[in-house]
Amino acid sequence: MSLKVGIVGLPNVGKSTLFNALLKKQQAYAANFPFATIEPNVGIVPVPDERLDALADVVAVSEMVVDPSSTTQDDRRPPIVPATVEFVDIAGLVAGAHKGEGLGNKFLAHIREVDAIVHVVRGFTDPDVIRAGSVSPKEDFETVKMELELADIEMEEKSKDKRGSINSDLPLFRKKPYLIALNVDEKDLAQSDVMVQKCAEELGVGEDQVVVISAKTESELAGLGKEDAKLYLADLGITQSGLERLIKKAFATLGLITFLTAGVEEVRAWTIKSGTNAQNAAGEIHTDFIKKFIKAEVVSFDGFISCGGWKGSRERGKARLEGRDYVVGDGDVIEFKIGS
Repeated sequence: MSLKVGIVGLPNVGKSTLFNALLKKQQAYAANFPFATIEPNVGIVPVPDERLDALADVVAVSEMVVDPSSTTQDDRRPPIVPATVEFVDIAGLVAGAHKGEGLGNKFLAHIREVDAIVHVVRGFTDPDVIRAGSVSPKEDFETVKMELELADIEMEEKSKDKRGSINSDLPLFRKKPYLIALNVDEKDLAQSDVMVQKCAEELGVGEDQVVVISAKTESELAGLGKEDAKLYLADLGITQSGLERLIKKAFATLGLITFLTAGVEEVRAWTIKSGTNAQNAAGEIHTDFIKKFIKAEVVSFDGFISCGGWKGSRERGKARLEGRDYVVGDGDVIEFKIGS
């Protein structure tokens, strides 16, 4: 499964800047891992996960048959395939969108099928960016939330049958979990924890629903290499980009985790719901694996790294065989035993 997130907000709150930064990351990702052509308002980006690099390094040393022409460890590393997040962006909403005002109303259907919604609200002070209806983070959020609620009511009215009953399977916005992305000036990022607390209190939501970002900073980071990005973040007094923090909170909000596979062909992260058993987790790799499942060989990420791969994990008793009902944990490294 892939996490799908819808981005909404008033015009000029930084949605386009943020989304363009995501598209830069997508282009860099697609250069190594091609995807089919996607719509301009959809961006697919990798989930940052440093565990994958560590696994690839271990596999390069312990698992792979070394090519005699290889001169460095990087030449022997298997390809890395991270989990992905699909971001769906729509034009800025305005008051009255549910009645057809503005451009955003035409694209509301694009975010009805997402797993979660991110409300981008304006917290930056650039006087050169016209507010276009934006007043404050609280009012920005309440305006867009109201439009989504009114759009839900309109959908319910249209779905009523002759007896006045409403279809219970409607993809209503109110059913979806949401996060708040407070778009601030770059200089404010070092005070993110304080701003999260203040924003949560003002908007009447939990702190775990608020992420402080700087869309401008995300745009700069998208064009940097991994090491340069780390230095840039360190200069700002933070350790993770806004995108990383947003994805982590989205995973937590939706109860998602990742398990890992590590072999000579690839090192990969797979997204599943927390509480998924081994048999159904195998189905994320291929649906046929569900009915052909025999066992799952499992070792923790830390165990896999400390033992130097599968061989060392087996020799030291860190790898164990689990049945179909085993509940997969975040970071489990798994090799599924599948029948013919």
